[in-house]
Amino acid sequence: MKHQMSRGKFIRLGGLTLAGALISDVVFANDFIKDSKPKIDSLLMKKLILNNDAKVKSFLDKDPIVANNRISNFRPIAGLISTMTASISNSGSAYYKSKILADKLNQAMDVLLKEQYPDGTLDAGGNRQSPPDTAFILEYICPAAAVLNEAKQKDLEGLRNKMKTFIVNAGEAMATGGVHTPNHRWVVCAALANIHSLYPDPRYLRRIDQWLAEGIYLNEDGQYSERSGVYSVVIDKALITMSRLLNKPELLDIVQKNLTTYYYYTEPNGNLVTVDSKRQDQFMNLTVSKFYLPYRFMAIHTKNTMFAQMVNLIENLPDFTSETLSGSLLFFMENSELQQQISNESQLENNFEKFFALSNLARIRRGKTAITLFGGNDKPLLIVSGRSSNPNFLMYRKGDAILKYMRLSTSFFRMGYFSSDGIVKQGNKYILTETKEADYYQPLAPEFLKSDGDYKLSPSQDGRFWNKMDFDSRTKSNVKKQVTVIEIAENNGTLNLDFKVDGPPNVEVTIEMCFKEGSEITGAIMDDKNNYFLNSGLGKLSMGADTIEFGPGKVEHQNVNNLDSEDITYHQGNLRTDGIHVYLTGFTPFRHTMTIG
Repeated sequence: MKHQMSRGKFIRLGGLTLAGALISDVVFANDFIKDSKPKIDSLLMKKLILNNDAKVKSFLDKDPIVANNRISNFRPIAGLISTMTASISNSGSAYYKSKILADKLNQAMDVLLKEQYPDGTLDAGGNRQSPPDTAFILEYICPAAAVLNEAKQKDLEGLRNKMKTFIVNAGEAMATGGVHTPNHRWVVCAALANIHSLYPDPRYLRRIDQWLAEGIYLNEDGQYSERSGVYSVVIDKALITMSRLLNKPELLDIVQKNLTTYYYYTEPNGNLVTVDSKRQDQFMNLTVSKFYLPYRFMAIHTKNTMFAQMVNLIENLPDFTSETLSGSLLFFMENSELQQQISNESQLENNFEKFFALSNLARIRRGKTAITLFGGNDKPLLIVSGRSSNPNFLMYRKGDAILKYMRLSTSFFRMGYFSSDGIVKQGNKYILTETKEADYYQPLAPEFLKSDGDYKLSPSQDGRFWNKMDFDSRTKSNVKKQVTVIEIAENNGTLNLDFKVDGPPNVEVTIEMCFKEGSEITGAIMDDKNNYFLNSGLGKLSMGADTIEFGPGKVEHQNVNNLDSEDITYHQGNLRTDGIHVYLTGFTPFRHTMTIG
């Protein structure tokens, strides 16, 4: 492996050595302007300094750091260290060379050193002596050390030595410690790259090579294995760090593909589609603001107008100040390439249909209408980190009018929500299908009988329950099947839906629509539990000047409890979310067609 250039030299060169290494496979941009000095986005830098100072002031107005307090989450302290370092080292800051900040920084580093274990690790909540969680802390501490080393303030020599002690100690954990999840490998590698750039040691490079030898998984949809917005940005940042500091430009090709996917996963208001995630964000609301630094870095490197547009979108989101301006100054100082201006002249047309076949997810944009279809859960369904299990199969937005999700559930053996076995695309039609099966069991054959009745504790063959019944030795009988087919056709932003549910007769079927809180619903009737039922005709959702019409309605029963499977309801749990819920209901054999537009 080639040794990387020093971090200081990289910063002084302006970070342009990788320019032109990539060309977008989506949007081709103009060539770099040769022999022209990059222009600094001075307005953005002023905003970063002002907001960083505001965060420092807010911290100084609060209670001081108490070294004796027991702490189990060190990211807030690491974030404060990065924020204070940026202000004390930036000549444009009101806190430049502040003695008060110097004292606070020393106190904060004393806390980290006190809590650091002899093996170099820190705790993180339930994760004890955790190498990967320590790597997340180094994501802040290493750039802080780099900026302090570059500034060379004499009265901060003691602080720099404390940071070096902490970082070198943590380097032992990074060079030998293990991980939990796929993204942890690359976070640890990024930490090792950061440490090596500050305090070179060939062991760090060998450990990076050992992890990289496993390969970085990115499928044809542009998704990492966890298919998660939370962890995609974690990996993108880690790969960018390794690319910069280890002279590995090939890693940026992976980042580029992932960021292209998240362009399509971004809603008009900046929210991210997370329904297909295999991690905790499949039930969370995220915005694309978390991707700001990767998009900005890659927009500058590739001149990709798609990425530049994403940068401009994020800079105009309501959470840009809280997500970015108040905590990113240090990273702009450590990597001055981020300071370059980005053109906002080009605007891409928001009119596309993109089918991610491996994720079984479709994204459609028609102006201000945005549609998501999903049918890619992991079977058998389990509510656990690392598996996709979200029951939302359709999401629909038209400006501020938002259908958060549509679900379908039946009372068939209380097996819960519809979860499609993938998506088949035929022309402008998407077909989602699921087959559920439940069994009964015959008496045991003579060779399996026990006089004391103490049979093997085992799960039923359909996985619905456990008992001392030795199910594997029994013959199944009276097998019941239910087949659900949902066909969805899109025409210029309007959806036509055709529902078919077949199997045993008289099974309750419930179509559930959840609209954004604060929406006004007309055409449907509310019951005493604040649920709406659309008996017939069209319903309308209104939010400001935007509306969504849906229907016609159908109501043959009003039992909308226990829509989740017994896996969840047995423990008094449910997947119902906040919002305004509208229901259509019927019985098998169930047939219904409706439109949303």
